[in-house]
Amino acid sequence: MADKSTPNRVLVVDDEPNLVEVLSMALRFQGFEVQTADSGREALAAVAAFKPHLMVLDVMLPDMEGFDVAARLGAQRTGVPIIFLTARDATEDKIRGLSGGGDDYMTKPFSLEELVARIRTILRRTGQADPESGRLVFGDLELDEESREVSRAGEPIELTATEYRLLRYLMLNPRRVMTRAQLLDHVWNYDFGGDGRVLETYISYLRKKLDAHGPSLIKTVRGVGYALQLPRA
Repeated sequence: MADKSTPNRVLVVDDEPNLVEVLSMALRFQGFEVQTADSGREALAAVAAFKPHLMVLDVMLPDMEGFDVAARLGAQRTGVPIIFLTARDATEDKIRGLSGGGDDYMTKPFSLEELVARIRTILRRTGQADPESGRLVFGDLELDEESREVSRAGEPIELTATEYRLLRYLMLNPRRVMTRAQLLDHVWNYDFGGDGRVLETYISYLRKKLDAHGPSLIKTVRGVGYALQLPRA
């Protein structure tokens, strides 16, 4: 098991600089130590030097396929878990990836939130992550992703399924202003083109429950959206 005093190490392998930058920032923000590589040969060298707990591996690399990288790592008995990323969604590619050393397979474009969740699931399953890694903490607010329990200042808070998804998404993006479109897309899973008052209604419900145990944590940014922020001293 990984040393609980140090973050889990994730190696991101992709030859798209913009995607690598976004993934690296998102994973570091979630507490992971990140190293990157843009080719199969760099990936193989990085595994030996960086010793990642997990690798996010693009299938289409400039010098070899990600499947070949996984095969070489398997032959070396490194045991590093792999999540394949690819624009190819054919069933035979998924089967090849999952039967060739991959632990998961995600097609582009994908949700960063979902990728982080899958990384944590695999790390827990392989014994590399602290079992507490499913806890989100912001100030005196806590959310347990395993039990779905929420508390503030030690007091339990009962939330509906929708309120829970809304709070979880805000806690996964603390201090960031999330637009109405982002919240509607991630919480309700569809592009909302009609009356946006459904979001305001659930923000109001959530605020009432959280504010009953302390200062307000959800800030309204007029004309943009909402952010989870600590109150000013």
